[in-house]
Amino acid sequence: MLILIIGGFAAGKRDYARTLGYQDEDFTQEIEDEKPVLWGLQELVYQDPESAMEMLPRLLKKQAVICDEVGCGVTPVDPRQRLAREQTGRLCAALAARAQKVVRVCCGIPTVIKE
Repeated sequence: MLILIIGGFAAGKRDYARTLGYQDEDFTQEIEDEKPVLWGLQELVYQDPESAMEMLPRLLKKQAVICDEVGCGVTPVDPRQRLAREQTGRLCAALAARAQKVVRVCCGIPTVIKE
């Protein structure tokens, strides 16, 4: 079962994941790590936006994926940053379509948007 957790920077996404029973040792920022929870997905996309969608099969093996919302605010002038922002959104949309549960956390308050 995959849970996608999204929300703004420092909105309480990891705290929410802890309420699901995950401990600090369950979190990783490495996609190939065997730990069940990947956090900081947007950082991985920003490292290599051209191949972001290639991460999808590996991400589907995780129990939970946590990603900052990056699609709001001023559109970046830098083309690579625009691409990374777009690819983050596309990857999250693909994950949301396949996830059993999608939760948006705002100000520490989780809202289930898919279950």
